[in-house]
Amino acid sequence: MRLATFALAAATAVLIATPAAAQTRLAIGTTSSSSSHYGYFVAVSQLINKNVEGVEANVVETGATLDNLRRLQRNQVDLGLVTTNVAYDVYNGRGEFEGNAYKPLTLWVYASAPQNVVVRGDAGIEGLQDLAGKPFNPGITGSATESTSEAVFAALGIEPKWARGSTGDIVNQIKDDRVVGYVKSGSGKRLDASSVDIATLTPIEIVGLNDEQAATVKEEFPNLSVLSIGENEAGSGYPAYETWAFGVAAVAKPDLDEEVAYQITKAIVEDEAAQAAAFSGLKGSEIPEMTISLATTPLHPGAIRYYEEIGVEVADGLRPEGM
Repeated sequence: MRLATFALAAATAVLIATPAAAQTRLAIGTTSSSSSHYGYFVAVSQLINKNVEGVEANVVETGATLDNLRRLQRNQVDLGLVTTNVAYDVYNGRGEFEGNAYKPLTLWVYASAPQNVVVRGDAGIEGLQDLAGKPFNPGITGSATESTSEAVFAALGIEPKWARGSTGDIVNQIKDDRVVGYVKSGSGKRLDASSVDIATLTPIEIVGLNDEQAATVKEEFPNLSVLSIGENEAGSGYPAYETWAFGVAAVAKPDLDEEVAYQITKAIVEDEAAQAAAFSGLKGSEIPEMTISLATTPLHPGAIRYYEEIGVEVADGLRPEGM
C-alpha cells in the first residue's frame, strides 16, 4: 500500500513538473559582472522573464564580445552582447574570424559609441585635415578606439603627430596645451566624463567629418557606422556633427525561434524604465532608431516583424539572405 501511494505521488510530481520542464531556457552571454553592461543584461533577463511567456532567461558572466561570439558558435549561449564592428567581422569571416565565419542575427542595439574628436577651442582646428602634424591622441593605448582612429585617419590621408598615453595622461596634456586633442568614445551621444572634465576650465570643440570624409568612412569601413549627433545632443552648446561609431547590441543564434525573437524584441523596445535605470546611457534613446542606424549585420526575422509592425523601415541590407 505504501509503495503504491509512493508511486502515485511520484507520478503526480512528474506531471506537475512537466510545464516547467517545457520552458524555453535561454542563456545570455554578457561581460564582467563589474561592468554596467552586465547590469543592463540583468535588467533584460528580468524583462524577458516577466513578459515573454514560456521563456526563462539567465545571464552568464563572460569575457564580452569575442567570448560571446565563440560561445554562440558552440551553442553555449543563445543570446549575447557584441559590438557591431566585431559582429560584422564574424558575420563576414574577417579579422579574428577569418576562415571561421558565423552568422548571428541582431535583435536590438542599445548603446552607441560615437568616436568623438575633441580638441582645444584655441587650437585653430576647423576640420580633421587641420590635425595633420599636430600632437594628437588617437585613443587609449591598446584600445579599439586607438586602432580604429588610426585606420580612419589613414584612410582620410591625415597624419597627426600621434601622442600616446592613458586617458588621465592625455587629459592633463590637453589641459597643459601639450596635445591639441584626442579621440574619445562618447557615453551614448553625450561627451565622455573626461571630455567634460577638460571643458570645465579649457574650452573645447568637437570636430566632425565633412561630407567627403563621411563618404570615405562609409566606403572603406563597412564594420563602422557614420552617426549624426544633433545640436546640443553631445552637450549644451555643441553644434550638430557626424562622426564614425559602432554600437553595442544583443544578437541571437540564427536558429532562435522567430516567435520567441519577436516577443523578446517587443518586451525590450516597449520598456521605458527598467533598462534606463540599469544603464544610464539609454536615457532619452530610441532602441529602434539605434538598431537601424548602427546594426552592421542582418536582423533576426522575429525582430524585423516587430519593427515593421511599429512602422520602422528595415533596409534590404539588414534582412537575412532569402528574406
